[in-house]
Amino acid sequence: MRRRTFLSLAAAGALAALTGCSLCGRQSPETVPIARVGVCSWSFQEPIAQVDARMKAMGVKGIHLALGPFLAPDERHGAAEGQEALALVRRRVASGDWVLMSTMIGFPQEDYSTLETIRKTGGIVPDAEWPRNRELVRRAAKLTKELGAPYLTLHAGFLDERDPKAYATFVERVTWMRDECARNGVTLLLESGQETAEDLAAFMEDVPGVGINFDPANMILYGKGDPTAALATLMPWIRQIHVKDAIPAAKPGVWGTETPWGEGKVGGRAFVAALGRLGYDGNFLIEREGGDRRAQDIALAVQRLTK
Repeated sequence: MRRRTFLSLAAAGALAALTGCSLCGRQSPETVPIARVGVCSWSFQEPIAQVDARMKAMGVKGIHLALGPFLAPDERHGAAEGQEALALVRRRVASGDWVLMSTMIGFPQEDYSTLETIRKTGGIVPDAEWPRNRELVRRAAKLTKELGAPYLTLHAGFLDERDPKAYATFVERVTWMRDECARNGVTLLLESGQETAEDLAAFMEDVPGVGINFDPANMILYGKGDPTAALATLMPWIRQIHVKDAIPAAKPGVWGTETPWGEGKVGGRAFVAALGRLGYDGNFLIEREGGDRRAQDIALAVQRLTK
């Protein structure tokens, strides 16, 4: 694949610093200041007023806000909420009680039942859904601007370079989303995980001005490689980190299993330290999309990140 030789060489040097750090002669911190920690609103599966109460109890101000409840509600990212809830969001941001680190949207047609269903339905790939999804992105970029967040994040869908026509369409659509966000003073971030680090890096060179919301668990859940090793390749584009953990599937072609932070194969403190050695100075947004103790697991992740 194009550019892979260059990317591999660059990654090799960065990975040496990641794993051994013999050249830097210093120990990177393995904890994160609370000011750089946030929560993903949709992870709680609760109304935004209850999320607000949870944040206060945890001592967290940072938030990655799902816009779905206000624009296109779904079961995964939040039930519909009205103007009163949106007014609460505006008040919390204006008062400084919240730090709106980013917003996010999902797409209504997405089906996460299996790896095969999400491959077919994920993101901006389905042609029949593009007009509706394009309008959703337009509205989301506008609302992100109004709320004052710097980033809008989303899953763009599965990247497939084997079909030149489909790939060109994918690039065209991501470029349009980038430009629509830019018109609103917002940076578009694509969530990682559905592809290998090398494939994603090659694609990012085709859409300059787009960043990455790096989710280490997704690489494990989708079976796409080692997330810590991937940092060396993707660091030029990483603007935000999702704090999520997982263990791989026992066999190919099926989902891995999400776990509380620090109990899967991401590496917890070692992963945070690796980011520090590579110079990452962005935020850490805790996402929990599995289990039946989400609020408790998120609170535990706050403790494990900061103490």
